Amino acid sequence: MATELAKTPPTSLASAGAEVSDWYQEGIVAGMIGAATVAVWFLILDTFRGHPLYTPSLLGTALFGGREVLTAPETLTASFQMTLLYTWVHGLVFVVIGGLASLLLGRAEKNPDWGFGILLLFAIFMFGFVVVTMSFAEPVLHALTWPAILLGNFLAAVAMGTYFWRRHPDLTIRP
Repeated sequence: MATELAKTPPTSLASAGAEVSDWYQEGIVAGMIGAATVAVWFLILDTFRGHPLYTPSLLGTALFGGREVLTAPETLTASFQMTLLYTWVHGLVFVVIGGLASLLLGRAEKNPDWGFGILLLFAIFMFGFVVVTMSFAEPVLHALTWPAILLGNFLAAVAMGTYFWRRHPDLTIRP
């Protein structure tokens, strides 16, 4: 047993731990970039429409208040508490997605055949959000308009993709 431990170089465990730590850090940063991109996009839209913070307040009300609260979403006034609650959850979801993306990109660097599957997975994520919203919170989709949601998600994907591209310039993707 002592000879087995002696055969393993001490730097291999340290480098593996550092690699995982880099993936976590990269995922957190990418997730926060994506969440901030969507938040700024809807802040601009809401401000242009004359109702700043309406979108995160509406989504927070839908998430924490239930369907009954959203019988008339167009009459909802912005709530700072709901905005903060939703922003917290939104940021956490994006950090998880960023962490998953970082982990998968790390795997794709080692095996380029994973690349197309990763791109397909994130296209499914974008589509999945609209389907889930249509199924469980249809009034929200009518109040926010699905093109604005898709464009916000697309902008977040571009921002996160740009960050990942700069972090992984030698990444090769094979279909």
